Amino acid sequence: MKVVVFEVEERERHIFERMCSGECTLTAEPLRAANVDEHADAEIVSTFIYSELTADVIARLPRLKLIATRSTGFEHINAEACRQRGIMVCNVPTYGANTVAEHIFALLLAISHRLPEAIDRAQRGYFSPLGLVGFDLDGKTFGCVGTGSIGKHVIKIAKGFGMDVLAFDTRPDMGFSVAMGFRYGSLDHVLANADIISLHVPSMPETHHMLNAAAFAKMKNGVVVINTARGDLIETNALIQALTSGKVAAAGLDVLPDEPMIREEAELINSIFSKEHDLRNLVANHVLLRMRNVIVTPHSAFNTREAVGRIAETTAANIADFLAGRPQNVVVKP
Repeated sequence: MKVVVFEVEERERHIFERMCSGECTLTAEPLRAANVDEHADAEIVSTFIYSELTADVIARLPRLKLIATRSTGFEHINAEACRQRGIMVCNVPTYGANTVAEHIFALLLAISHRLPEAIDRAQRGYFSPLGLVGFDLDGKTFGCVGTGSIGKHVIKIAKGFGMDVLAFDTRPDMGFSVAMGFRYGSLDHVLANADIISLHVPSMPETHHMLNAAAFAKMKNGVVVINTARGDLIETNALIQALTSGKVAAAGLDVLPDEPMIREEAELINSIFSKEHDLRNLVANHVLLRMRNVIVTPHSAFNTREAVGRIAETTAANIADFLAGRPQNVVVKP
């Protein structure tokens, strides 16, 4: 079968080259409407999160049988279009729960110890701690929204810092709660009582803008918000207002709404004419990037040698197992 692997980085190329025994194309480009016709004969495609698998793109791949996404989430794929066409979608269910959890605390420690300002000051030769007062994590209440594999790792680390943990999940794991010594509560209870709130839920209609103006109003004054999950979990304008007013003291963000458009600045002007992207989100995202009490990283929480290797290996196995007639990690059935 003709396999095309998009968004390939040099460090993972050898894994996919080893996988490809038949006709296989590896490209650093994401799959988009602009280049889909070049790959119209593809029967299997593997993409990461910056490809756009819309109904139109899928329709222009008439031979497509499998999409092997190199991510856990698959909201960037039009699942209904795949079902109608009989196209299977496989994902990478786990690859870096510890990796993402570590990044969350990298963001939190950067905020609590005011590291960006401190580093900038030291590089300018100004060796004074005046005005760089931070705060301890020990004794603070950590609000964990979502206790899947990443959330569980986050809770373990939070407990190691001596933090009190409150968690919300639609399917609470009471055994884990007892073992780790933390409490579950309603989302409103977590929002109202946490000093730090961290999001670990997928993007879906139920979670879209779960942190909006009403949610921020329920929080403590001076709360810290961390989001490494999906950008659309937070209403950006509401976050900006909360940061400006001091309701939210600081935010650590690894994801933003319309992130691919932010990533490729060349498309920013063209987005004015795009029906798929809200220019207001793009402008708001750029405001966040320039706020002194916000730390933004470029969706890099997953990005370690070990995690990237696990992603590539699992994806290669997904493709090999599909070809062998025993598909695994199926999230959209044909």
